Amino acid sequence: MPVPVRRLTAAAALGIALALPGAAPQPAAATTFTWATANDILGLDPHANNHGVTNAMKSNLYEPLVRRDADGSLKPALAERWETPSPTVWRFHLVRGVRFHGGQPFTADDVAMSLQRVRQNDMAYTVQSIAGARVIDDHTIEFDTRGPNPILLQDLTLFFIMSRAWVEGNNAMAVARAGQPGAATAFAQVNANGTGPFRLTERAADERTVLVPNPEYRERLETGITRAVFRPVSAAPTRVAALLSRELDLMYHVPLQDVPRVQGAQGVRLIQGPTARTIYLAMDTSRAESLEAPGTPNPMLDVRVRRAMYQAIDMNTIRRVVLRDSTTAAGLPIAPAIGGFVAEFNGRLPFDPEAARRLLAEAGQPNFRVALGCPNNRYVNDEAICQSVVAMLQRVGIAARLDAMPFTRFLARGNAREFQFWLLGWTPGNFDMTNPARELLGEGSFNWGGFRDERMQQLATEIGNTPPEDPRRQELARQYWARFTELLPMIPLHQEPQVFAVRETVADFQLRVQEDLELRGVRMRPAR
Repeated sequence: MPVPVRRLTAAAALGIALALPGAAPQPAAATTFTWATANDILGLDPHANNHGVTNAMKSNLYEPLVRRDADGSLKPALAERWETPSPTVWRFHLVRGVRFHGGQPFTADDVAMSLQRVRQNDMAYTVQSIAGARVIDDHTIEFDTRGPNPILLQDLTLFFIMSRAWVEGNNAMAVARAGQPGAATAFAQVNANGTGPFRLTERAADERTVLVPNPEYRERLETGITRAVFRPVSAAPTRVAALLSRELDLMYHVPLQDVPRVQGAQGVRLIQGPTARTIYLAMDTSRAESLEAPGTPNPMLDVRVRRAMYQAIDMNTIRRVVLRDSTTAAGLPIAPAIGGFVAEFNGRLPFDPEAARRLLAEAGQPNFRVALGCPNNRYVNDEAICQSVVAMLQRVGIAARLDAMPFTRFLARGNAREFQFWLLGWTPGNFDMTNPARELLGEGSFNWGGFRDERMQQLATEIGNTPPEDPRRQELARQYWARFTELLPMIPLHQEPQVFAVRETVADFQLRVQEDLELRGVRMRPAR
């Protein structure tokens, strides 16, 4: 029997679908929609660069088998239905009559090729549990999983499908992540050919990405958009000025210090809500030597040092002063809406500078040197958070310094393992703890510090094999987070807020739990 599309009630708790005041019920007239955020997408290849803004752009152009709606629920996309003949076999029945933007017909062979291609890079986590695939016919494909994976559908929401004919015809089988040799000019990074609701017409890195509606899209989307222009604007004051001068229809993030001014501007509405993203500090727990003091031991190998750094950080002050009471402090690297969250372990260690100094002395590291790698255009007040952390570490004797940079450079340096201590944010793509357990604390590409713990890996595997409705799963999660709290491989900080501003030109805008924007969730007002 077909497996029903199951709503993700935990994720839905964060989701907000907004109809803005004065929304018009009729479709909007044809118009251009222009939006901006602080950093550009990292490229158009759907199988490279696991990055929120980039993934959102991919979803306008490409489609997965199953997609996630604004409220977090799962919806059919290129698969119209599915079933599980056995615990390790998933059969997907594909939508018929779909064509790629270039005119190629969509078939199961495209899915099989995409499965092979995606394994090369950051997005490989979406299909990690899949051992192989069988094409049954043009519109049916089966996946064999390495073991039971009851949350496979959640994993697949960011597994985008490409055309085999287009990929092979343009010699584009290799996947290059941003910062890798050849990535900037790789064919699939600067061109697009999906089945999604919008098509690419122009791509100029760090300047603009221009899309138009796909006239052959099988669903009627009454966005009123005939042209969509994405503009990265790194400087927050410039971004705000562009909004207020009517150059933009929408922007995010609104700097918290600018919220009163934006709220008071004529024709502008401010929209705020929670996200599923946790901002955290991570540490290298595998490198033998210190990066800041070569020839000396890496102090972060000692859990007492990691605990001391944690207790040196006054998160309440950061939340009140830097984040203006807009956020919630976190003790776990996942938000409450994520599967496997255990409230028992979400309390933070107490802020205690004296305890921090004692722990550093016990570890023989009373005044070691460390640099904090920090993006300065990705998260809400990211550099200001890092500045506060550096000052707090200095107060307990640690010779900390700030190493801030644009997000693209930050990612390249992180992937090259050039940080010993850094700030990052993470939203689990599958809305389950198995994602950060793999990507941040296991074999994933964002485990820049090389952390490994056999017991946590064993527990993560068991959790992944256990259905969400099984009570054993939550007990396994409790054991996992207990071990995490004991080892402290990272320091969770807070759940990031999302702050969007829209002009009166926008009638409807869907605030998504992923803290991003999909054009299908925008509806423009009729032009006057």
